[in-house]
Amino acid sequence: MTSMNAEKVGILDRGRIKEGFWADLTLFDPRTVIDRATFEESQQYPIGIPYVIVNGVIVLDDSEHTGELPGRVLRGPGYEPGP
Repeated sequence: MTSMNAEKVGILDRGRIKEGFWADLTLFDPRTVIDRATFEESQQYPIGIPYVIVNGVIVLDDSEHTGELPGRVLRGPGYEPGP
């Protein structure tokens, strides 16, 4: 689901659970996930996603945001910096 997409854009150290790769993981039960966001209230966390790990740092712990923000911008081979 993720490794093929990462390979397509040349990001070779993501998309797999493997030593030396960045750990980006979302743990969920597809039977219980519910998106609560609406057009009027788009900033709503979904229900049923208890854990999210970004770059090896726990961001969502037992469905509570830890305050950590370890994400970073990933730029593929088509990126061209602006003027």
